[in-house]
Amino acid sequence: MSTELASLDDLGTPPLDLPPDLPSPADNIPMATPLSSPMSPPAQAESGNGHSASFSQTDFPSPDQTAILASLSRGQKAAIIVRVLLADGADLPISDFPEDLQHSLTRSMGSLKSITQETMVAVVEEFISEIDNVGMFFPGGLDGALKILENSLSPSMVTRLRREAGGVFYGDPWEKIVDLPTEILLDAMRNESIEVCAVMLSKLDVSRAAELLGLIPGARARRIAYAVSLTKSVTPEAVRRIGISLAQQLNNQPPVAFDDDPVDRVGAILNFSQARRRDEVLDGLEQDDSEFAARVRKAIFTFANIPQRIYEGDMPKIIRGLDQADLVTALGYARQTGEEAAVDYIMQNMSKRLAASLEEEIGERGEVGEADGEAAQAKVVAMVRRLEATGEISLRMDDA
Repeated sequence: MSTELASLDDLGTPPLDLPPDLPSPADNIPMATPLSSPMSPPAQAESGNGHSASFSQTDFPSPDQTAILASLSRGQKAAIIVRVLLADGADLPISDFPEDLQHSLTRSMGSLKSITQETMVAVVEEFISEIDNVGMFFPGGLDGALKILENSLSPSMVTRLRREAGGVFYGDPWEKIVDLPTEILLDAMRNESIEVCAVMLSKLDVSRAAELLGLIPGARARRIAYAVSLTKSVTPEAVRRIGISLAQQLNNQPPVAFDDDPVDRVGAILNFSQARRRDEVLDGLEQDDSEFAARVRKAIFTFANIPQRIYEGDMPKIIRGLDQADLVTALGYARQTGEEAAVDYIMQNMSKRLAASLEEEIGERGEVGEADGEAAQAKVVAMVRRLEATGEISLRMDDA
């Protein structure tokens, strides 16, 4: 019997009806015995090249076993193995098989009524014998191979091979879709029908769904949200077909050279640019592409944004990571440039003793040059970004 369930066949075989006079397992069906057992030493035989070969007594099925195995189709043998494993509490990923294989397996299991102990032992022994001869399993099919090699291949090669795979999907296509970057999902939701978007939103976890819905224009977002209420009667097969269609489209996306969104890349650059140059670039972007400029402004985090974007409880973590001299310089420069709101917010969220000490040092520091002040404020911003990246703090959304 093949060790792969994909070889199920002979589905038309009638229910098994073994003759009533089959011998009992105790008399005629030898149970599998470990080869290392001293109770069953291997028999010795001369091979054709003059060397001796070892065999277990289970390598030679009895005539009764041969008759039993011949009476079963390969599909029925596979069904017996699955039934034995399930009865033993095994967690088999049958739902990951192609649907035609799931159908064949179920039909084969349905063709059986009851089997004797002899039959079960014979099938299991044959299965174990074949498993013992297998050195390694491979996933089968291009899609399965890609699951193993995807992280080791270049992005362009993965795209090429996925196209060659012809969009064949084993298992749940939504497992691929829900892990895609937000910008790819957002692009799909902009182009798909309202009904498909509602299904996609329903398959995402709540936080991802809320994030996507917040990025979609208001009128369309309301229509999608309403369509979610109509998905109660959608069948699993329809959801799977939608998932396969989406996965095929999204897998055909060309590979990209940059992982980050253009808005995030420009925002990160401007975060550490001089204030004068940052304003010049933003003004220019406003004239060329006002929508892109607005998104970049939201992506930028500067020293002046601290009161709007930093939670009160996170300020001590940021302060602890900074050199006190840099903090003094940054606060002193903020006072000179009219950023009193940021200074007051920082001072209010530290101990009174530390705030008094910083006030004294700011007075002693005196006038702060532009280059020194912006460099010190850039270190504060860098600390905020570092803590956010590691998950130690989170930023408020800036809706302004």
